[in-house]
Amino acid sequence: MKTYDWVVVGGGLVGAALSYELASKKFSVLLLEQHSTPENATRYSYGGIAYWSGTTPLTRQLCQEGIAIHRNLSAELDSETQFRELDLLLPIAQGSDPQKVAASYRGFAIPPSLLDAEAACDLEPLLNREAIAAALTVRHGNVAPDLLVKAYTQAFTRAGGTLQIAQVTALKESQGQVTVTTTAENYAAANVAVCTGGMSRNLLKTAHVTVPCYFTHAELIETPSVDVKLQALVMPAETQRFQMEAEAGKLEKAPLWEQQTQEVAPPILDPGAIQFVDGRIRIGQISRTLTNPQAQVDAAQSEADIRAAVGQFLPALKDLPGNWHRCLVAFSGDRLPLIGPVPEHNHLHIFAGFSNPFAILPPLAKRFANCMTEKQDELIAQLSPGRFA
Repeated sequence: MKTYDWVVVGGGLVGAALSYELASKKFSVLLLEQHSTPENATRYSYGGIAYWSGTTPLTRQLCQEGIAIHRNLSAELDSETQFRELDLLLPIAQGSDPQKVAASYRGFAIPPSLLDAEAACDLEPLLNREAIAAALTVRHGNVAPDLLVKAYTQAFTRAGGTLQIAQVTALKESQGQVTVTTTAENYAAANVAVCTGGMSRNLLKTAHVTVPCYFTHAELIETPSVDVKLQALVMPAETQRFQMEAEAGKLEKAPLWEQQTQEVAPPILDPGAIQFVDGRIRIGQISRTLTNPQAQVDAAQSEADIRAAVGQFLPALKDLPGNWHRCLVAFSGDRLPLIGPVPEHNHLHIFAGFSNPFAILPPLAKRFANCMTEKQDELIAQLSPGRFA
């Protein structure tokens, strides 16, 4: 078997960024990704960088560091990420109290400004004036997710890293190293980082490890490049996803995640849309806490539901051509990621469960790599999976 300092499993944003940072520290690194054309959460994300959304000293610091990195990342990686800053518009539906909704955002590092309905429609002309009572707005970062991963991956290989397309089927820690079994061949590593998002829980079970990392099935529609022009990134002001994750991640719900037939919390639909520089639009999203990663859903009904919900706020998007997609999105019970060695397994690490990945992942990957060569980072220590023990 070939032996590496690090094997990183999962080639989405998390795995690509972590691999790059570790290789930059002169570790020998193998990055394993099962799909040559990824179908992961990064692939279907909005690419939003909510650097304004920190609510604690920890998250505010990470968001600050993250936006500083993004502003220079294309130059650092020598590849275009299509980083930009644009207006995030958070419509407040008719029947809701705009002042009360605005008050719920006061704890953020940069609280969004409250606009009346007319001003909101001036900012985003595609908005349906009759559907909203008001809106919130704040500046927001954005990248093309596929280009960002490509940039990290290319910089990783230039730094001496190795990328292999193969599915990891098992992990085994023994005598100070980890054996990684794949569909192609086996590898040995001094350390393994599991960066497989919603599949992290199942993969770690092959090493007889259970972690408090959960997942939703996220469903959305992606259009080809279209002539319709969306000026802002639009998301509902009263988002339901985080409340659903908090409910599904409660300690008493943990036994349900051990079964393959459960729906841990009712599904939610948060209607939103983003248009990328190349004209494609992603419209979403439904989130479901189905414990089986391969659970079947009614794609046609989901697509109809998404189109109807988004069409209330943005009628011009309702009937655009596009395809329904689904991916797994990882989360933890406290909205903070799980980073570091899993309990009682010093060489087996997890890097998953990000609720604001594009904002906080770049600094966390950098800090984690620094930890491996320098002194311990107290910020990284706060995110240890052991905090749930």
